[in-house]
Amino acid sequence: MRFLIIILLPALMISCTCKNPASTKENWIDLFNGKNLDGWDIKINKHILNENYNSTFRVRDSLLVVDYSEYDTFNQEFGHIFYKQPFSHYKLKLEYRFVGQQVEGGPQWAFKNSGVMFHSQAAESMLVEQPFPISIEAQFLGGGPEGERHTGNVCTPGTHILMNDILITEHCISSSSPTFRGNEWIHVELVVHGDSIIYHIIEGDTVIRYSKPQIGGELPEGFPLTQGTPLKKGFIALQAESHPVEFRRIKLLDLDKGKK
Repeated sequence: MRFLIIILLPALMISCTCKNPASTKENWIDLFNGKNLDGWDIKINKHILNENYNSTFRVRDSLLVVDYSEYDTFNQEFGHIFYKQPFSHYKLKLEYRFVGQQVEGGPQWAFKNSGVMFHSQAAESMLVEQPFPISIEAQFLGGGPEGERHTGNVCTPGTHILMNDILITEHCISSSSPTFRGNEWIHVELVVHGDSIIYHIIEGDTVIRYSKPQIGGELPEGFPLTQGTPLKKGFIALQAESHPVEFRRIKLLDLDKGKK
């Protein structure tokens, strides 16, 4: 027995040395610091860059919050808060939940409606009166008392995508996710490979996939890119569409890091 232990011990040591957890650790970065909105730009329709109208975007209890408590009524003030840096190939993960009541004046379709825009134009390139950035949207929806309402859908303001090698020009395509009716936290992950393939993952399940994001459809006056231009990279923005929503644990793994 003692002889067997002497023989096996070096083999076990070699095995442990080969499996070094530190060598496979992923370097996720926090896009939101939980304290303030440093590193983010705000663009609200009908307002200039970084005019945070009625404190729509704020930090509360270490959450990034869309809040309408200072609004008397909503009048098309669709808003987006943009992270300062563009990305191309990455994984993005975050959690969101809808809270409270939709502000008076919000459109019916915007009930429990938000999302994350990516491959987006820069905040400073948007017109003063431009409700939505040219981008791809992972749309977040909450359900009402009855009926199905999927989340993690894809919407395409000023863009098109391919699904099964077919050009999709519809504005929104529903995912296969279940309906979430309450105010529970929903975990979202996006896997974005430049202008190649993109996955939306809700609570660990891939609910939609598509490829070849590109410029397409109606564009704002003076927009510099032409129809069919591939979208290889862009900015990430969280959306405010008239229903209060909270975000947390906003993290990104840059897949371009370490590439030559």
